[in-house]
Amino acid sequence: MYMLQQAFENVYMKFKLHFYKKVFERLQDREASLTTVETFCMEIIYALHNPTVNEFAEATNISSPNAAYKVNNLIKKGYLRKIQSTTDKREFHLEVTEKYLNYYNISYNYMEVVMKRIEQRLDPKELETLIRVLKIIDEELMPEIELTPGCK
Repeated sequence: MYMLQQAFENVYMKFKLHFYKKVFERLQDREASLTTVETFCMEIIYALHNPTVNEFAEATNISSPNAAYKVNNLIKKGYLRKIQSTTDKREFHLEVTEKYLNYYNISYNYMEVVMKRIEQRLDPKELETLIRVLKIIDEELMPEIELTPGCK
């Protein structure tokens, strides 16, 4: 069990370290304007796929006023926008902007590089097994975290 945990933790840490390294590079160039908490908020909003402010508040277990404050700051910085619901005009959904997607691509581009390396390194049967294992982890072993259908 320890070997499994260590192997998974190493991969997870490498993805995080790559992301942070790229964020700090942008900070040196003065391109990034997100605080650490704002970065976490944006990742959650992106993962929830256009949530309302209340859905974001529930997902982060913070108060609606606190969530609204964080959202308004992110809107001012140009990373988010509110889009009025087509079905309920009183409801607004949070949508990430191109500015955030450029920021997010710091980690996503690296993930694509690693995925290509995996495809080149593993034979088709090993790749099929890896995909099956990842689906089991996603769909069965992490029931506490639900992503919206558009995010899978």
